Amino acid sequence: MIIVDNRIPVVKGREKEFEKYVAERPRLVEDIAGFIRFEFLRPVGSDFYIIRGYWKDMESFQKWTESEAFHKAHASPKNPDIFAGQNVLEIYELIEEGSPASPK
Repeated sequence: MIIVDNRIPVVKGREKEFEKYVAERPRLVEDIAGFIRFEFLRPVGSDFYIIRGYWKDMESFQKWTESEAFHKAHASPKNPDIFAGQNVLEIYELIEEGSPASPK
């Protein structure tokens, strides 16, 4: 499994506007083969929001980035001035995952 984090800096005071922007975007990724799920994370003690995507494999993620749906989903935002800098894309391969221990 591949996990893709898009770290997004948002201008202080414009957080609610950014959250609304993300909430109202079309979810074009959800129909892409190999896509598992996404998470939208609000920062706590950090300056970056995270949009995290889970993918079956790197090939599935790469096909998404080359698709027409990707380019449509990532067209220029209506309010580019809500961003406080460049996004940072980080890609990880899942090595291990855990779950809570069973009660004894």
